[in-house]
Amino acid sequence: MRVLVIHGPNLNLLGEREPAVYGTATLEEIDRALRELAEHLGVEVGCVQHNGEGEIIETLHGARGVYDAIVLNPGAYAHYSHAIADAIAAIGIPTIEVHLSNTAAREAFRHHSVTARACRGIIAGFGGASYLLALRALAENLAR
Repeated sequence: MRVLVIHGPNLNLLGEREPAVYGTATLEEIDRALRELAEHLGVEVGCVQHNGEGEIIETLHGARGVYDAIVLNPGAYAHYSHAIADAIAAIGIPTIEVHLSNTAAREAFRHHSVTARACRGIIAGFGGASYLLALRALAENLAR
């Protein structure tokens, strides 16, 4: 099984950006943990980060026929990008949306995700472990 992890906007600044909200782990540390877990699960994982909405959509489109599942942290795009939601729905690849913080406990605009409607599920509020939980969920549910 091949899983693509897409990190959205501003996640390249992890470790520096609002550590009280997003933690102190860097993106590189999260990717390393994902690769280690993937090896343990017998899953191949690829990780990319994009700040632009169009780049995320192009990456989703390019995943067709290459990846079996996607872990996506759309960042703030989750709350208003119908275009990303449409891309997820269009490609037909099982996708789990992840967020480092508990979006339901933050500002009101973060309480609703428009991209979630196209995803298999959402995992939020566990810091970098949100990604690992999503990878486990995909590996266990798609292996059946």
